Amino acid sequence: MNKPINVVIAGLGGQGVIKASDILSETAFRSGLAVKKSEIHGMSQRGGSVTSDVRFGPEVLSPMVPPGEADFLVVLAPDQVEVNRSQLKPGGVLIAPDLVDSAKLANRKSFNIALLGALSTHLDLTVEKWQEAIHACLPEKLHAANEQAFAAGRQAANSLKS
Repeated sequence: MNKPINVVIAGLGGQGVIKASDILSETAFRSGLAVKKSEIHGMSQRGGSVTSDVRFGPEVLSPMVPPGEADFLVVLAPDQVEVNRSQLKPGGVLIAPDLVDSAKLANRKSFNIALLGALSTHLDLTVEKWQEAIHACLPEKLHAANEQAFAAGRQAANSLKS
């Protein structure tokens, strides 16, 4: 990895977009990478659009992902897929909300973590660093449900690759 990895996480207020970007940032930081993050809240308190850009690599100069340069677009709400698709670069990876069935999660509020699990299958960051970041960013009472969600996301993504 000699250039920054660009990730855009998008969804609606209350879905955990910012928390997901915090966990991704913490994972990259714990892996020894430079990390920059920015977010746009919009009317997020009323269920409006929320996006967060996370850039990490050996050197990162700006927190914003340039338009059309996202290597990965993680979308938590179905109606935000088309709104944000232009953020992806040609050949970039879309991780859409239909990838993981939230009904199969121990806690449906862990859906953001499930999609991070799917994202993790595309990144050169160890599962151990992801687990450390989840534990660091969430209260202990939520660890088990979020570990289950992360594993479910990884399984869903890996089943598509097979």
